[in-house]
Amino acid sequence: MIRHNKTPASLGFTMPAEWERHEGTWLSWPKDPITFPGKSMDAVEEVFIKAIKSLQDKEKVFVLIDNEDRENYVKDRLLSSGAGLTNIYFHRIKSMDVWVRDYGPTFVKNRQTNQIAAVKWRFNAWGGKYKTLMHDDKAGMQIARLSEVKIFKPDIVMEGGAIESNGAGTILTTEQCLLNKNRNPQLTKRQIEDYLRQYLGTDTIIWLKNGIEGDDTDGHVDDIARFAGKNRVLCAFETDLKDKHNYQVLQHNYKLLKKAKTSQGERIEIIKLPMPDPVVFPKRPFAGQRLPLSYANFYIGNNCVIVPVFGCKTDEKALTIIQEVFPGREIVPLYSVPFVYGAGAIHCATQQQPENSRL
Repeated sequence: MIRHNKTPASLGFTMPAEWERHEGTWLSWPKDPITFPGKSMDAVEEVFIKAIKSLQDKEKVFVLIDNEDRENYVKDRLLSSGAGLTNIYFHRIKSMDVWVRDYGPTFVKNRQTNQIAAVKWRFNAWGGKYKTLMHDDKAGMQIARLSEVKIFKPDIVMEGGAIESNGAGTILTTEQCLLNKNRNPQLTKRQIEDYLRQYLGTDTIIWLKNGIEGDDTDGHVDDIARFAGKNRVLCAFETDLKDKHNYQVLQHNYKLLKKAKTSQGERIEIIKLPMPDPVVFPKRPFAGQRLPLSYANFYIGNNCVIVPVFGCKTDEKALTIIQEVFPGREIVPLYSVPFVYGAGAIHCATQQQPENSRL
């Protein structure tokens, strides 16, 4: 076991569930023409506007922008769309891309004192795949400092999309990502578990195996399985035998969940989410490569659940299932095919900050 002094766990901090009350949601306004080329940028900006409009009535929305000109542009877009500027807070933090879930801090909370703290993992652009995005490790630290809370800095590579909490001591993750040698080759599985326990205040780690086809993050869990209660999981599930990769991977993950128990020793209620129809990149350099479409990449706000949809026959079924497990929240469908051309969706581009912070 690696020794850690004064870690979040030792000070009573744990990672809340996403459905717990937020102070606000962090976003980074889209700007990278490589991630979203040509007209797809306009479509992605519309996605961001709709997401902001859905969130701003019940929580703050913290938006990263590069400079004053960009801030004025975004304000004009929001005003002309009818979103307005209520509860919108702009922060001039230069970022390279929108994936704040992965490079931003993970916030933890002490339930006895209501204090918030930030855990800032190292970000290496998903195993060094995108050298130009390495800068976002610094942007994530600036977010942590802006939050004006205690910052913990475990010296390991981790992305927020790789971990999912039930708020009661259980974490979901995948072996494909956390045990990948492009992250922390010096650490064993047991050592990585120790970091999760010490820095997220978790007792139980449920290891799934692999992620869906087209996912360049090496199997982030937020595309395949999401907690919808302390012992309830929405699980992406493929029934089409012709879809060989996703069928095998998602069937295997489902079986692992059936065997798993939470930190309270409870069996998990598994609710199957359908998979969308396959869509491939239409243009070079990724022409013919499959997009990582998944309804599991939803984001839970204080009053809503924002769900990516793709113009598929399974959209309505997925929306109905998610509404049933979050009956008190408005379900906001977000057409996301242009968004997923960047290889992520709304959950990847958001990071929740729990209530009772100093912001």
